Amino acid sequence: MNEQNNRPIPEFEGYSPFEMHKILHFSFAIDSPLELQKLSDTDYKNIPIINQIKYLTDLIDKKGDIKLTNKGFLPTKIVSDLYNQGFLKDEHIDNGISKLYKETDSMTINITRILIELAGLTKKRNGKLSLTKSAQKLLEDNEALLRQLFLTFTNKFNWAYYDGYGENHIGQLGYGFSLILLSKYGQTKRLDSFYAEKYFKAYPKLLDLLEPTYGTLENYASRCYSIRIFDRFLDYFGLIRIEEDKKGLDSIKNITKTELFDKLIKVRPHNNVYTK
Repeated sequence: MNEQNNRPIPEFEGYSPFEMHKILHFSFAIDSPLELQKLSDTDYKNIPIINQIKYLTDLIDKKGDIKLTNKGFLPTKIVSDLYNQGFLKDEHIDNGISKLYKETDSMTINITRILIELAGLTKKRNGKLSLTKSAQKLLEDNEALLRQLFLTFTNKFNWAYYDGYGENHIGQLGYGFSLILLSKYGQTKRLDSFYAEKYFKAYPKLLDLLEPTYGTLENYASRCYSIRIFDRFLDYFGLIRIEEDKKGLDSIKNITKTELFDKLIKVRPHNNVYTK
């Protein structure tokens, strides 16, 4: 059994079932092939979602608390202020397809407000949003803050929330394997479908959860994966560059990892000393 669990699997890029178990369920545990590394202060300033969260929490800190709308969302003035900082953008707003008025008009602002609550930075009381006691210490420690936000985003936030591809775990399950793929292949510009194909070879049963509403199952699944892992995860953390030709269903998307990726994400080779 030990031999079986430690044999290299081609579909896992040579990692063993034991290592894949760690990648899937304990992505950054001490015996996982993945490690989050400490960055310089300058590098932390290049992470869009960190900048947006720090700006919002600073606003809350200065005001003491923020009165939320009756439905529990950020007030329109703060929504406008936050979006205009330009940390994260919504394509449909920038292209004039829709206007920004309330929090739910911007997915990036809505995600930010949800994240700071899930990460324990804020609490709601009597219709007001304020910082928690532990928030101040966390906000002053960039390494701890990034780790908290990264793990919150990957483990607590539901990636299927916005995209219409259904309640499944595509992209989010095994996101650590996608990091391994980017580490290995991301230096060269490659199509998003290149990564999707490798991802579904490792986790083929995830395809059974999809019912395509357009195109082939493979193309539909690839697009679902691409939107979740690239557009709405790695790009928010500044870990990739996306070059896109055309828009919508005809889009051709090329992915390259950034310098920040290699500074933050350390990947140990398969069959290393950690396989026991």
